[in-house]
Order: sequence, then structure tokens, then C-alpha cells
Amino acid sequence: MEQLYNGFTLEIPPDSFPLSTDSMVLADFVRLSKNANVLDLGSGCGTLGLLLCAADPGCTVTGVEICKSSHRAAEENILQNSLQSRMKSICADLRAIPSLLPAGSFSCCVSNPPYFSGGPASKTNPLARRDDLCTTADLFRSAAWALHYGGDFFLVHKPDRLAQLCSCASQAGLEPKRLRIISHRPESKPAMILLQCRKGAAPGLIWEQISLFHADGSPTPAYKKIYHL
Repeated sequence: MEQLYNGFTLEIPPDSFPLSTDSMVLADFVRLSKNANVLDLGSGCGTLGLLLCAADPGCTVTGVEICKSSHRAAEENILQNSLQSRMKSICADLRAIPSLLPAGSFSCCVSNPPYFSGGPASKTNPLARRDDLCTTADLFRSAAWALHYGGDFFLVHKPDRLAQLCSCASQAGLEPKRLRIISHRPESKPAMILLQCRKGAAPGLIWEQISLFHADGSPTPAYKKIYHL
């Protein structure tokens, strides 16, 4: 069992994706409006939802997860943290969002999506890391449907997919507004990117760059903030 901040806990079943740096940096990157209504696309066992609820007592989170065992684990995590009034998990394909949820019903979407393209060469990666069941275009279309005008979509991804992310965002009517580039050390190449896109926004992108560790391996202030140390 993982001990999160503010007394929250996270139980991760063996077949679910573990608590990772990806989820931690994304939860830190998200900016929620007051009483935000959040949709987590590909929510797994509820990791992002728990992190957001732990940080913001006013938000509510709905997760959509296709894997039945992960969905059941999310429901158990919701129960164990007494979050029944603030969190729920729906076991469904996120590509079916338009038939599941009313258009424009969320102020924020978040996702820690599959990183790798499907196909024979990708089969060594766990399904949660492949886009066999969720392409980048699918992801942005679902987020665009769910968000109200002016709502934000936050996601974490690999740096080499940035051009594709921006292209899919634009096609879905979501404008990239904020980019955070993350490296492990100042001299290291980027390891992750975080992107914030806004529905119906005008063009204009700001970018940030952080390192998780100093050159000597000690944690940076950014790392301490992300992990609530």
C-alpha cells in the first residue's frame, strides 16, 4: 500500500500500473479551478484521482477505465479513503465518452495515457503503456467532448510525441497553452513533457523547464514540491 499525502492511501493490485513519477509530476502540474469537476481518462486504479483529491478538498473526480480489475481496484480505493461523495469509477472504453457523459460537463480532464504505438514491436510493453485501445487522436476527441468551453486538459507524455500531441489537440479544438519539460538532472535530456490544452482558447504557449535532481543527485526544490516533502 502506498502512503499518499494528507492521510490518503493507494492500494495497487499486481496487474495495475504502479505509482510512478509520471502520475506525481502530472498531479503537481494540474491547476484546478474552485470546486473543479475532473474527468480522468484511463484512470487505472484511481491514482490520479486520489492525488488530486488529496491536494484539493473541493474537487470531484470521475474516472473512466477499460480494465475491469483496475476499475474494481479504483472502487476499493475510493471506499478505503471515504471518497464516495467525491470520486467514482466507470468501467468503459474512453472512446465511448460521447455516449456515456453529457457534452461539456467537466471543467478539467487529466490523463496519463499510453505512450507507445500499438503493433507487433510494442507487444513487450504492458497494455497500459500501448495505444492499441486508445490513440492520441481518440484521447483528445474524448477530452474535447467532455470539457466545457474554457476547460483544460492536462496530460503527461514522452518528449518525442510533442508534435503529434499538438496536432491532435488542434484538430480537436484544444489549444496548447502550457508546456513543462522535465529532466532527471540539469544535464540530462528531457525525460517527460506535461501539456495543458484549453478548449476554445486563442494561440499562445508558455513553457517551463524543471529538473528533479541536482547534478550531485540530491533532490531539487521542484522534486520536494512534487512529492510533498
